[in-house]
Amino acid sequence: MKDKLRKWREDNCRNSEQIVDVGEELISEHASKLGDDIWIIYEQVMIAALDCSRDDLALTCLQELRKQFPDSHRVKRLAGMRLEALERYDEASKHYDAILQDDPTNTAARKRKISILKAQGKNSEAIRELNEYLEQFVGDQEAWHELSELYINEHDYGKAAFCLEELMMTNPHNHLYCEQYAEVKYTQGGLENLELSRKYFAQALRLNNRNMRALFGLYMSASHIAASPKVSAKVKKDNMKYAAWAATQINRAYKVSHINTFPTEPVKTVFHHTQLSVPYRHISHIEHSDK
Repeated sequence: MKDKLRKWREDNCRNSEQIVDVGEELISEHASKLGDDIWIIYEQVMIAALDCSRDDLALTCLQELRKQFPDSHRVKRLAGMRLEALERYDEASKHYDAILQDDPTNTAARKRKISILKAQGKNSEAIRELNEYLEQFVGDQEAWHELSELYINEHDYGKAAFCLEELMMTNPHNHLYCEQYAEVKYTQGGLENLELSRKYFAQALRLNNRNMRALFGLYMSASHIAASPKVSAKVKKDNMKYAAWAATQINRAYKVSHINTFPTEPVKTVFHHTQLSVPYRHISHIEHSDK
């Protein structure tokens, strides 16, 4: 059980129900045999317990951690997280303020304060605080991603795209960032944005050819470009090929997966009406051709 918890920590798995099941038994029956590993296990189980609304278990873990580390900022942050779970946001914020008074550079406490604003539906304030945070900690990728999601929730797609561009600059091989950027450009609409969207969906697929969202995105963006009256005959023909290739790959993937409930007929209907009938074999061309 101890090894299982360690594996989940190393893999950064947030499978909270399983952690609670395994961890509760481990700390109740074998705590004395775990040595110093017990403290990281208490923390892991406490966070999982908060996810599962098990305040009794979370409090048990917190009390043990407080006894061992009475002045720890990390334990104080865990206490604040418990208050957040109980929706006692003002008290939680005071916990984080106390941490920041002792250590103004404590990024975890600042992020928790922003999470409180999100939980309270104060997105504008959360955006302001995140921007101020990023002025000091510009390399925090998690914060950039959080800010992009906040902007998307506010339908400010231009600023969301900027955040994702920052992430792609530092993580050019992350297929999820490429996919999310493509989705934002697709949502913005307009021919130029659709062309960018298609290129970044293609890049996401080059980085991970099993990314089905990117494959669907490639199909949709290429189909819309092909249907635009503003494009030349060559651009229309090329994008029909790209959409045809994507549709073929989508159907093939679902057949291989034996997913019989996938609605292939509507895709075939769209495929037929847009005359997308020629499979396209080389996805690397998709990123560079246009106009």
